[in-house]
Amino acid sequence: MAARKHIEVVCWVVVALTLAVTVIFLNGQSLGLEAAAASLGYEERLFDTGTVHAIDIAMDDWEGFLEGSTDEEYVLCSLTIDGETYANVAIRAKGNTSLTQVASYGNDRYSFKVEFDHYDSGMTYHGLDKLCLNNIIQDNTYMKDYLTYQMMDFFGADAPLSSFVYLTVNGEDWGLYLAVEGVEESFLERNYGSSYGELYKPDSQSMGGGRGNGADFDMEDWQQLREDLEEQTPDLENVAPPEDFAPQEFAADQSAEDMAGSMGGGMGTMGSSDVSLLYTDDDYDSYSNIFDNAKTDPSDADKDRLIAALKDLNEGVDIEDTVDVDEVIRYFVVHNFVCNFDSYTGSMIHNYYLYEEDGQLSMIPWDYNLAFGGFQGAQDATALVNYPIDTPVSGGTVESRPMLAWIFASEEYTALYHQYFAEFIETYFDSGYFTRMMEETYELIAPYVEKDPTKFCTYEEFEEGFAALEQFCLLRAESVSGQLAGTIPSTDEGQSQDSSALVDASGLEISAMGSMNAGGMGGGMGRPGGGWDFPQGDETAEAGQGSDASADERPGGFPAFDRGGGEGTEEVAGEESGSLPTFHQAVMPSEELSAGGNSGDWNRWQAGAVPGQETSPDGETWLILGLSAAVLAGGLLTIWRYKKRG
Repeated sequence: MAARKHIEVVCWVVVALTLAVTVIFLNGQSLGLEAAAASLGYEERLFDTGTVHAIDIAMDDWEGFLEGSTDEEYVLCSLTIDGETYANVAIRAKGNTSLTQVASYGNDRYSFKVEFDHYDSGMTYHGLDKLCLNNIIQDNTYMKDYLTYQMMDFFGADAPLSSFVYLTVNGEDWGLYLAVEGVEESFLERNYGSSYGELYKPDSQSMGGGRGNGADFDMEDWQQLREDLEEQTPDLENVAPPEDFAPQEFAADQSAEDMAGSMGGGMGTMGSSDVSLLYTDDDYDSYSNIFDNAKTDPSDADKDRLIAALKDLNEGVDIEDTVDVDEVIRYFVVHNFVCNFDSYTGSMIHNYYLYEEDGQLSMIPWDYNLAFGGFQGAQDATALVNYPIDTPVSGGTVESRPMLAWIFASEEYTALYHQYFAEFIETYFDSGYFTRMMEETYELIAPYVEKDPTKFCTYEEFEEGFAALEQFCLLRAESVSGQLAGTIPSTDEGQSQDSSALVDASGLEISAMGSMNAGGMGGGMGRPGGGWDFPQGDETAEAGQGSDASADERPGGFPAFDRGGGEGTEEVAGEESGSLPTFHQAVMPSEELSAGGNSGDWNRWQAGAVPGQETSPDGETWLILGLSAAVLAGGLLTIWRYKKRG
């Protein structure tokens, strides 16, 4: 009898614990528990960086698709990724000004955006809903985006995953591209869990080009405008904005005179106040370039919360609650190292994502193919290598970028920024990790660059650009170390007063890495004279886009890379002290699909027949709830049986 009572007590305890766990699981966020990032499965497959992946696009009318590519309309295709075929996939050309540039060059090497869930909301690639295939334009190194994303991820900033892929179309070679994880639902769930916050991609509607962000942008009009401005202000690049300069909104049809006036006669800022994240008032319309470019579906309450956060950010109050301090400082450490002026800290003020959760803001990196001096064709290598880390804004002031300004408004945060910068230089460069990573990446991609039939530069120019990028980074690391130590001035004013201590980079050719400027194809990329020039006529562009890698400190000084615990993954670490960690391709299904693939007969395949596809993003939630229900039912059944017997 006593044993029966003990069993009954145990069953009731099990029931109570099960109910408690279920309540906490369902209401964890309201109880102050943070949602854990999720491993969805695609991380260790397509984004394994130890191999060049194979993607084949199967489409009946590829030529027709290319002819209509500037319309950015989705077209049905079949995609085979490392042997796995996915039918009913949507693909379109993508890009900002690069989309217009590719078309004007007469080159069909567009970047593409792939949506696995466009026609079938339940279809993903092992959890991935959106994928970007970047054409590596204006980047002879093939590495600018990849390297920056890898740096971001290494240093703990949330960044999209990326890897190199070799594209074929209907089985025919197309070229070496960069696969980049779309910063949308899958990215949010991977980094912030299923209860993620709101995501925005602030961008002025009148500048930039591309779907939703300056779709009316015209390259020829922009080139003419720049020429008009140069006539009005011959020394345009060296003119600083006035002290009372404030960001302006520029209309697409604004005259050169009006724009020059708005810029104060100089380069100035070409974005509106909201993309600068300046607080003006509480009116939603004042932030249209943020809300109109939302990637999630913000409610009025979400908008109110964002505006309130911007107000606190601009006033410098409650910074710890308003900004994810650690995340944002890590973002700006890497961002300011790579000298990307086609960004939030540049004159265009775009190419970043703004993430908000519970009133706290953070930045997500995007589009670094014009980093390392590629924007505006920077030519002064010494000035670029020594670009001051404490005044890192081009075409404006630090104060005009509130998401950055709070760091320098506080001695505490400035010291933390310097501390993180020193940590980045030590772990990424002084350790020798950077040099070894570059050597391994070169060995990985060089054969694919050499055979790339659509590349924007010659193979010799790739080799020159790759070497120039490595040299730039090592010299930049040396300069930043000097700036942190105080032997090199870390501000514009300091460097203008004393340039004697600057790291000499006169032997470095910045244009070898590629830039906004372009030379003739076939004879190799030209070495433009810098400034604002754009290609004309039959001239062609150059090439660039991104990487990733998650890292933990190891005794040997190098990080270990772990792509999560999904099925078929391998956890890899630098096993020997001082050795670079190796990367292994995840185990893929070996069974070949008997049809589809390269034949173009993709319409016979159904999404449900594709191995490994995940159609329920909330499967983990249902599993936990199901187990809880089973334990609860078992406990109640046991109690009922003993009650009945007694």
